[in-house]
Amino acid sequence: MDNKMNKMLKQVQKMQNQMAAIQEELGREVVEASSGGGMVTARANGHGDVVSLSISKDVVDPDDVEMLEDLVLSAVKESLRLSRELAEKRMGGLAGGLNIPGLF
Repeated sequence: MDNKMNKMLKQVQKMQNQMAAIQEELGREVVEASSGGGMVTARANGHGDVVSLSISKDVVDPDDVEMLEDLVLSAVKESLRLSRELAEKRMGGLAGGLNIPGLF
């Protein structure tokens, strides 16, 4: 194996280690999104898992369940969008550090 290939393999191994560390961090990081002026709040981790959901008693109306459903859906969707954004931001720099011609 020539020196150039050996160097490239070391870069790949370093990138894999960095990726594993970032994935571990993403599992601990939490983003939050609210709807209805804070009446419904969803939290998701950096892996895209919803980890909690809070609903204010004031927004629970048995005669208007549809509104509550919309607020929950809105908060959950936004928390997942923020989770993806966080993951992309954290992972984005890794591929740029690997200089393999024709890979990207």
